[in-house]
Amino acid sequence: MLRFLTSGESHGKGLIAMVEGFPAGLDVDVEKINDELFKRQQGYGRGARQKIERDQAVVMSGVRHGTTTGAPISLVIENKDWENWLDVMSTTPIDLTDSAIAEKMAKKLIKHFRPGHADLAGTIKYGHDDIRDVLERASARETAARVAAGALCQQLLAAFGIKVSSHVIQVGSVKAELKEYDNLADLDADIADSELFCANQKSAEEMKEFIKKTWTEGDSLGGVIEVLADGLPVGLGSYTQWDRKLDGRLAQALMSIQAMKAVELGDGMTASGLKGSQVHDALYPSAGELPFKRVTNRAGGLEGGMTNGERLVARVFMKPIPTLLRGLDSVSYPDFKAHKADYERSDVCAIAAASVVARAMVAITLAGAFLDKFGGDSISDIRHSYENYRTKLRVGANARSDSD
Repeated sequence: MLRFLTSGESHGKGLIAMVEGFPAGLDVDVEKINDELFKRQQGYGRGARQKIERDQAVVMSGVRHGTTTGAPISLVIENKDWENWLDVMSTTPIDLTDSAIAEKMAKKLIKHFRPGHADLAGTIKYGHDDIRDVLERASARETAARVAAGALCQQLLAAFGIKVSSHVIQVGSVKAELKEYDNLADLDADIADSELFCANQKSAEEMKEFIKKTWTEGDSLGGVIEVLADGLPVGLGSYTQWDRKLDGRLAQALMSIQAMKAVELGDGMTASGLKGSQVHDALYPSAGELPFKRVTNRAGGLEGGMTNGERLVARVFMKPIPTLLRGLDSVSYPDFKAHKADYERSDVCAIAAASVVARAMVAITLAGAFLDKFGGDSISDIRHSYENYRTKLRVGANARSDSD
C-alpha cells in the first residue's frame, strides 16, 4: 500500500515528505521534482514569501545511485526564511528573560482569530496558548511537501504511460474559455507561459486584472482548477467497499488541500439536473485495443468507484484565501473580545499554485490505486502484472473481432 506523510511548519526549519510503499527500480529525476516545486511558487497574486523561498528537494533516503530501493523515501525541503525565525520557532526552550527574545516573541504572537482559517477550532481543540501553533502547521506552505511526493508519483505513473495535467479554469467570477485537448502535452504547452497556468491567454489577462483590482481592495480570490489524467487502465479502484472507491479517494485527496471546498468529477454538478439519457456514456463495440468505445465522457473516467478507460476529469473549487489585508471582524484570544483579525503575510490569489498541488494529490492517489491493482516490490514485477492485464484485454478484443 502506498501512503505518504508530511511534517514541518511554515516558518520552521523545513518540510518533510515521507513516501512508503514505493517500489524498487524506478529511476528518479530530482530535477523534475524541483521543477514542480518551482511551479508551485509561481502565479500572479502570490505574496512576498515566494521571493524568499527557492524550494529544492533533497532526497534523504529510499534512493541509491538515482534508483528507488523499495525502502521509505524521505524528501526534505529547507525553509530559507527559517533564519529570521530562529527564536520564535525554536524546537528547544527559549529564555524569555532575554529582552531581545521576548520582544521577538511578542511581535509574532497571534492574538486574534482569522475567520476561515483553522485558527479558532485548532486552538481550542489542542489547548494552545498561542494561535501561531495552529497557523504554522495549517499553513498552505505544507503543500510543498505534497508537491514533492506528487512529483515522485508522477514519475511512477509516467513509466506506465499515464500522464496527469492540471490548469486553472476560473478565478473569482472570471471563467476561461475552454477547448478540448486530444493530447495533454498540448495543454501543458499552452499553460507554460501563463502566470496563472490558464490555457486561454485572453481569459488569463482578464483574471489578472480582476486579481489586481481585488488586491487594491485588500481582499482575496479563489477559483476553479481542472485536473486531467490520460492513459489510465480500466479497473483502478473498486466497487466492493466504500473506502476503496477511487472517486471517493480522489475527492478526499483534493478536499484535503488547504482552502478547497468542493470537488466535481466529470459532469457531476451539471448531471444532477439532467435525465439519465443525457448523462450516461453509451458503449459501442470496437476493434481497437479495448473491445468497446464511447463517444462521450460525461462520467469523467470513473464509474462505480473505478476507472473505465476514459480520461479522468476532476475539478476542485478553491475558496478565497481567508487572510485579508483589511481584516474581518473577529475576537481576541483568550478573552474573546471584539477585534479585527490578525494579518499574516499572505497571497491575494494562490490558484495557480493550488493547481500544482491538485495535480500532485491526484498523482499520489492514482499511483496508490495503480499499485493496489498491479502491485509488486519492484518496477519489473509491476510491469509484468500490468502487461498481463493489458494482454487479457487485447485477447478479449481479438476474440470478439474474430467471431464477427
